[in-house]
Amino acid sequence: MAKKGYWIANSDASDMDALMRYREANREVMTKFGAKFLVMHGQQEVPEGTSRSKQTLVEFPSYQAAVDCHNHPDYQKAAEIRHQVSVGTMVIVEGYDGNQDF
Repeated sequence: MAKKGYWIANSDASDMDALMRYREANREVMTKFGAKFLVMHGQQEVPEGTSRSKQTLVEFPSYQAAVDCHNHPDYQKAAEIRHQVSVGTMVIVEGYDGNQDF
């Protein structure tokens, strides 16, 4: 079974209405790739280091699905909306399903 993939995004947005338009624009392609939002702009505390105001964590059924969704032309078109009104980082990372014996 493939390990899950994740988008981890950390951003500041200047226009929440535009972010909602971005969300509507990417809904179909993200659904196609099995995206599931685990964190979206919730309450936060930053106990170490610095952070931006918005945190998002999106789970995909596999790392490859996460990469393919991000690279899909329909997602890239939607992302243009976000790029106009926010700054931040996004990382695509493979999940871990190994031993949890600390």
